[in-house]
Amino acid sequence: MPEKTINDLPRDLKMLHAKASDALQRENQDYAIELYTQILTREPLVYEIRKTLRAAQQTKAGARGGLFKRAFSSASSSPQLAKAQMALRSKPLEAIAIAETILNTDPNNASAHKIIAEAAMASQMPKEAVMSFEILVKNSPKDRQLTFQYAEALADAGQKTQGERALMDLLRQFPGDQEINTKLKDLSARKTLDEGGYDALADGSGSYRDVLRNKAEAVSLEQAGRSVKTDDAAGSLISEWEAKIQSDPNNIKILRNLAETYAQRADFDKSIAYFERIQAVEGGADPSLYKQIADVKLKKYDGIIAKLDINAVDYQEKLAALNAEKQSFQLEECRLRSERYPTDLQIRFELGALYFDAGKVTEAIQEFQRAQANPNRRIASITYLAKCFEKRGMNDLAARRLQEVLKEKVGFDDEKKDLIYTLGCVLDKMGKKEEAMEQFKMIYEVDIGYRDISKRVDDYYAAGGT
Repeated sequence: MPEKTINDLPRDLKMLHAKASDALQRENQDYAIELYTQILTREPLVYEIRKTLRAAQQTKAGARGGLFKRAFSSASSSPQLAKAQMALRSKPLEAIAIAETILNTDPNNASAHKIIAEAAMASQMPKEAVMSFEILVKNSPKDRQLTFQYAEALADAGQKTQGERALMDLLRQFPGDQEINTKLKDLSARKTLDEGGYDALADGSGSYRDVLRNKAEAVSLEQAGRSVKTDDAAGSLISEWEAKIQSDPNNIKILRNLAETYAQRADFDKSIAYFERIQAVEGGADPSLYKQIADVKLKKYDGIIAKLDINAVDYQEKLAALNAEKQSFQLEECRLRSERYPTDLQIRFELGALYFDAGKVTEAIQEFQRAQANPNRRIASITYLAKCFEKRGMNDLAARRLQEVLKEKVGFDDEKKDLIYTLGCVLDKMGKKEEAMEQFKMIYEVDIGYRDISKRVDDYYAAGGT
């Protein structure tokens, strides 16, 4: 949906806007918020008004310059959050309107901002989404998926440089993270295309001569910069790169282009072969290459599984066998990487998670005890350790570790929710029902849709709990 301006408002809403502006000047925040909310109920696409409303909400709460000074949200907002969550998929604009009423009294409510951000992106309102993502990311700067969404919203809002900066800030916290590097590369390519005038080519308002005099070169550069290529374009690029690699066999950039493009085309064997050529040229010095090869092999398994005939009588048997083979490969590959790079604590964490999923709890404990020395994986490692202790019936050890690490955790992101939820489950198993419920209530107050929190808390009160 195209975003609107104040000039696009009908006459009666322009009058309301004038009254709201006057109320702000007189520092009557309540009346201004009421009027801005009325306008946005009818015309939700006016970014300028929503931005002014957000400032008024913060001023009213006395939170300007001090985000998250207040508690996250009260239990009284939970019914509205649940209603907004239900509207999110089918009626995103309605979800925004409901969540906005929560922000009118609690302008830093993380759950409400999350709903608004997702609904705004679904409604093609990236600038509105950016406002909420800014608050969410400030509260949870290490939340990778949240930062990815924030960077995407910034890019859609025409702020690609800021999107790059957000990803680079995240990369400094998780150095060497392949997924962050990929996101950053894709965004940089998108920025390069826009700055070169390729958007004009896409909508027909420009020409290749406006970008480069050589039309063929323009086409080649555009295709190379796009992260998602059509089969025809990819095939043309592959032919070009294959020819170049004959005369320059050790060109890492071309070898990587071929490896990644073949993987996109699901030609996994050729992709693996080119990644292995890179290893040979570099002498196996890059640990991320082993992970990339493993990821391609896992995609190969997924491709085989996707081609199974679900109507075949032996479908379940074949599916189980392939999944078991895939899990065995993944575990063994990661184990070998850990032997090859014994001091890489990120690999130790990955191996621990694979051991845990495979039910090898003792082995998982050993890996997580090592991985917790990695500051970027410390909290996640301790969370896993607690889950391992829980599986072995050592609930007192699990509870102690979780309580210790919760003291270190700032903010209320998904990682903290996982810690609190796990602690609640452990306390429940220890027979400490009331203490467990206190943990579950903390999550219920900020995110009613988290796992089975709603059922746990609702059942508790239905049974007469207080």
